[in-house]
Amino acid sequence: MATPPAVEAVALHKTYGRTSVLTGLDLRVDPGTVHALLGPNGAGKTTTVRILATLTTPDAGQARVDGYDVLRDRRQVRARISLTGQYAAIDDGQTGVENLRMMGRLAGLGRAAARRRADDLLDRFDLVDAGGRRVVTYSGGMRRRLDLAAGLVGDPSVIFLDEPTTGLDPRSRQGLWSVVADLARAGTTVVLTTQYLEEADRLADVVAILHGGRLAAEGTPAALKARFGAQRLDLRLREETDVEQVRRLLGDRVVHHDPERREVGVVTDGSAPQIRHLLDEVDPTGHRVVRFTVRVATLDDVFLALTGRPATDPAQPSTPQSSTPQSSTPQPSTAQSSSAQASMVVADV
Repeated sequence: MATPPAVEAVALHKTYGRTSVLTGLDLRVDPGTVHALLGPNGAGKTTTVRILATLTTPDAGQARVDGYDVLRDRRQVRARISLTGQYAAIDDGQTGVENLRMMGRLAGLGRAAARRRADDLLDRFDLVDAGGRRVVTYSGGMRRRLDLAAGLVGDPSVIFLDEPTTGLDPRSRQGLWSVVADLARAGTTVVLTTQYLEEADRLADVVAILHGGRLAAEGTPAALKARFGAQRLDLRLREETDVEQVRRLLGDRVVHHDPERREVGVVTDGSAPQIRHLLDEVDPTGHRVVRFTVRVATLDDVFLALTGRPATDPAQPSTPQSSTPQSSTPQPSTAQSSSAQASMVVADV
């Protein structure tokens, strides 16, 4: 018998005013996996999470968590989930242990049980030494770990993480990645929205790319990269004018474009015949290309192939939110690209 999904959405629709954010989204998340939602700003990632977490009502479609309908069974859904947003929702004036004990009491634990749960989570998230300090003294990474710990007080089976590492330095981000990986290994289902493509590549068992309010592609990071091009050919051009000419010539095949470095990149299967054909197409006289690099494709390439935009493009409008008052804290929007971690073949022409 097939294992029922931990999270399932069928034909979700959601419109804010005249803006259609979800236009028939289908999603299935298996238990004990990390499922990453990627997409440009406005693709519907946060709206999807809000619907699954019972904070927003869809206009049409169905969604279930652990088999419970998010509309009919809101109480049962909320008892099984945790939602952590972009910014820590903890009390700066209290200590770490006080925050966790308070969350335990709010979750219905007795006083002694709340103390035990707080101590266990402080140990689990490497915060024992900081537990007696007020949160205002914590670093960004420590605050995010405490925020995630607070979301686990009720021992949820499904955790929604909405861009959890926004604003963290690289070391803190990697520390939180380790925590998320440990949660999945322990059997917790994690639904992660992120604009850090390296984060999805590193953590996710399955990546779902949203575009235009629906699912554009889904699969393991390796499968998606293989599907949209196993490798990428980057061309360093001699003149600035060559960049736009080559870009027009290659059209939709271009997945990387850097005028300042005079570079254009295109997905390739990595075979010598195809690379030779591309070089002949772009530079038939042998005077336009001064250097080429062949490297393993990244999720950046997949993202651009599906959405028509680089992951770092700031031009997309942000996802409309509900009428609930929001914090006036500015929201950082700069996305980070995944770094090329595979070996590269470089040649000067």
